[in-house]
Amino acid sequence: MNRLIAALSCWLMLGAAAVNGFYLPGLAPVNYCAKEVATAVASGSNKNNCKSEIKLFVNRLDSVESIIPYEYNKFDFCTSETIQTPVENLGQVVFGERIQSSPYQIEFLKAEKCKTLCTKEYKIGDAKSATSLAFIKKGILMNYQHHWIIDNMPVTWCYDVEGNQKYCSPGFPMGCFVTKDGKAKDACVTSSDFSKADTYYVFNHVNIVIGYHPSTGQEWASPSGKSGRLISAKLEPKSIKHTKEGPEGCNAGTAPMAIDSKFSKNEKIKYTYSVSFTETNIKWSSRWDYILESMPHTNIQWFSIMNSLVIVLFLSGMVAMILLRTLHKDIARYNQMDNAEDAQEEFGWKLVHGDVFRPPRKGMMLSVLLGSGVQILCMTFITLGFACFGFLSPNNRGALMTCVIVLYVCLGTPAGYISARVYKMFGGEKWKSNVILTAFFCPGLVFVDFFIMNLILWAKSSSAAIPFGTLVALLALWFGVSVPLTFVGAYFGFKRRQVEHPVRTNQIPRQIPDQSFYTKPLPGILMGGVLPFGCIFIQLFFILNSIWSHQMYYMFGFLFLVFIILIITCSEATILLCYFHLCAEDYHWWWRSFLTSGFTAFYLFVYCIHYFVAKLEIEGAASTFLYFGYTLIMVFCFFLLTGTIGFFACFWFVSKIYSVVKVD
Repeated sequence: MNRLIAALSCWLMLGAAAVNGFYLPGLAPVNYCAKEVATAVASGSNKNNCKSEIKLFVNRLDSVESIIPYEYNKFDFCTSETIQTPVENLGQVVFGERIQSSPYQIEFLKAEKCKTLCTKEYKIGDAKSATSLAFIKKGILMNYQHHWIIDNMPVTWCYDVEGNQKYCSPGFPMGCFVTKDGKAKDACVTSSDFSKADTYYVFNHVNIVIGYHPSTGQEWASPSGKSGRLISAKLEPKSIKHTKEGPEGCNAGTAPMAIDSKFSKNEKIKYTYSVSFTETNIKWSSRWDYILESMPHTNIQWFSIMNSLVIVLFLSGMVAMILLRTLHKDIARYNQMDNAEDAQEEFGWKLVHGDVFRPPRKGMMLSVLLGSGVQILCMTFITLGFACFGFLSPNNRGALMTCVIVLYVCLGTPAGYISARVYKMFGGEKWKSNVILTAFFCPGLVFVDFFIMNLILWAKSSSAAIPFGTLVALLALWFGVSVPLTFVGAYFGFKRRQVEHPVRTNQIPRQIPDQSFYTKPLPGILMGGVLPFGCIFIQLFFILNSIWSHQMYYMFGFLFLVFIILIITCSEATILLCYFHLCAEDYHWWWRSFLTSGFTAFYLFVYCIHYFVAKLEIEGAASTFLYFGYTLIMVFCFFLLTGTIGFFACFWFVSKIYSVVKVD
């Protein structure tokens, strides 16, 4: 027990270390310097390796009120003449990130004040103007958020919240809307000027403040001191109706840029921006801290998470202790029966020794589900291991999804091997059907659901829609890598000798006596998922927030701890209920062990429904359908994961107890 606590403490410290700094191995900082220094570098008169241009990239726009994101160019914003798209990895494409260059021109240490970006005009009677302006109004109404990137960091919008704290959001709204009743959206509370009812206010000006750490003593430092590394990029969105040209056009006294809900007059929106630089002592390796520390509900949850971990560990220890003490007495009592009269008085789980390893019904399907479950289990364990060491930090966009997809594809061999071994243990002979179902059944269900969701996103022209080429690439990974590896694993699985059980199986099945209520299958399955779900629901809240509320998730150390405790809890809950059923002379434990721990997924689905109703503000039939479609994929994978854990824990337990009992 002490070793277990020590190991958990080590992982906890790794999680804490991952929170304090995100220095991803292989990700080098970029050195910036003033334009005259960079020019000297280019001419060869200076050896400093730095650049003066700070590129601002724009990403997709999303909303907490809709699951359908859109590309930046979908809205009628200012665009660059030459659109440059950085190379995106597979995870970014699957997540729907669409990063593009922007027309904003920023040079290191060069301040700008009210610089004009472009002007958009909308004329009455022009169908294109009406469509473009209506789409902007829709984005404002549904609180769509900009996501900008500078030096691989999100440009944040920091504002005051309750408790005299400051929250830095990685996105900022397009604008705000005041309803006919005079009620304003959250973005409108930043200014008292947004007071006109039934009016849209466009945020057409941004004040960008870039923090940098000056270079002193490094080889790349500029002799003039005009060089450094970017630490932060913050902005303040404003709505300004420009009546003057030049820097005076963005003064605080100007009226906001208001658009009436009815397109009754020509509109002109002028987009401007200001840039300033501030020096800071924060080091480059710690530049993500101010974003992560300001995330809501993070600081107040540490004690709650630790409390849940302690409770779950205590309950797991108690269950294991009671089970081991009871089993020890049973085994000692059974082994003391030496004569025939004692043998006739056998009772409890020893009575079903001739039927406990009888192959279950639908053994083919059970083996297929177990193979896919092992694939997901290995993928989850390795992914969380990489995440704990910082390889999947927010610095590396799309790395998490890329890692998940690549690992799942490459772990087809364990899936085929386990499925074949289990199916052969059940006495199955249709090995071709087994390997084909293992390769296509569970991945096929997920792909069909995913494809239907993608059709909806295609119809909505959303940036989250997977391009056709990427879809073909995913199919190529499935058919070209995962399927052959599954066949290889199945080949080695069928080549191995059949698993030998510790006791023989009788030819005639034993009749199962009438069961009490709590030993019947359904009540046991319902009870089996409660305790495992109890150890994950706190982390589940953060995970759902990161998926649907667009918040960053970075507590991978604690998530790995919760995953280990989930494995322990699923195993012990399933073993305990299996022991009760065997004592009641019910030997149908194969499917029941899988469903008992797998039923945790049902509670996960119920919690997702509660989260949708109580926490989210999603509107529209398409967004609702997308939410539950993606939720079904997550619940199905979780069902395979927990069910596989419970099955193999129970199989080990049953094999162990019957191997130490004397059976004639």
